[in-house]
Amino acid sequence: MSGDIIPTRQRLINAAMELFAAQGITETTTKAVAELAKVNEVTLFRQFGNKHGLVLAVISESPVFQELGESLKIQVSQTTSVDQALKDYCKNRLEALEQVPELVRSMVGEAGKYPVENRQALGRSLTQANHYVAEYLATVMEREQLHTQLSPQKLASLLNSMLLGYAVIEFTSEFHELWHDRDEFLETLVALFLKVATQSSNQVNNESISTEKVVDLPANLVHLILQRSKKSGLRDYALMYVLFAAGLSPDEIAHLEQTHQIKDANQYLLQITQGTIRQVPVNQWIMGRRYGSYTRNPLTQWLKSRKDNHSALFINDNGVPISEVEIQQRWQILTEELLSPEGQQLIIKQAQQTWCVEMLMKGMNLENMSIITGWNLTQLQPYARRAREKLALEQAIRLDHKSKQVNYLHRPDGTV
Repeated sequence: MSGDIIPTRQRLINAAMELFAAQGITETTTKAVAELAKVNEVTLFRQFGNKHGLVLAVISESPVFQELGESLKIQVSQTTSVDQALKDYCKNRLEALEQVPELVRSMVGEAGKYPVENRQALGRSLTQANHYVAEYLATVMEREQLHTQLSPQKLASLLNSMLLGYAVIEFTSEFHELWHDRDEFLETLVALFLKVATQSSNQVNNESISTEKVVDLPANLVHLILQRSKKSGLRDYALMYVLFAAGLSPDEIAHLEQTHQIKDANQYLLQITQGTIRQVPVNQWIMGRRYGSYTRNPLTQWLKSRKDNHSALFINDNGVPISEVEIQQRWQILTEELLSPEGQQLIIKQAQQTWCVEMLMKGMNLENMSIITGWNLTQLQPYARRAREKLALEQAIRLDHKSKQVNYLHRPDGTV
């Protein structure tokens, strides 16, 4: 029977959640929470300090987000199409929000009064929920071979923002006449969402990224960027190393956590959770030079130097997870005044292009390349052509060197 006993802390959190949902955070007192949990109010203060601490615990320790992940895993196996998956998810989320209108009103109306820790906890919880939805969408879209220009993470962000916006409008206003009812809103939302996704898919499949010009960088320029980043500091060195050694996008890097590493003396892999879920190798060799080993390299040195306890693989100067925009800013600073062979300013995408071309030149076939990049074969065609161009140039240079040796050994006068 002891296994059925709920710990005091959890009883207080459950009681707070129940009262917050019924009457809002403002109208809920710590005394009422303690009475519902059947504990002394002093115990509540010992556990959480004050009401803000209690709210923080409700946000950060509530099982609702974990339950969301589990429910979506079950739901994804029961849906037969993207259309149905979207309708099921949107309907379930709105029904869940409609069960706690007072809580939504309080969260929106009182957000400015919360300590920064509370707002950060809410942001982290929303991010985690969004991650679950992105995985859900990615699974369904991959099953139906629906490829879009926007990643599942971005699509999930748009979808959740619109759902939350609907809830805020519904719970805080009357007679807005923006839509007739919830069903009309859902039909319109799903139709719009699918139209955007389908158009993006058609553009990818018909116009294709095959029209994209691959402008990879020469070895001397890559090594110069890495030298600059090394002088700038361990974090910048690790960032540039991951860009050129693993071929990741800024968005993928920004969402990496320390637990996403898989390494030993024989390999170093990163688990990618953005877009296509996959693993990618972190190479020791970049453009003919070796950068440490699998266990000791710019990335492992950066992580070893950190004194924080944050789970993110990369953090900024303020000690919070680095953003995609900040990664791009670091690139701009580290590549300032450098130009491509075409005389153009360097863009961060060229790091990924350089990595992809190099992998193909090393002997990776397109099918396997598709697995570790998450790109389809059509998207990879320009990279394959560029790799063949570089291999042809290398062969021409080797033949020229060979001819030089032959001409030296066989002189015009016939002597050797």
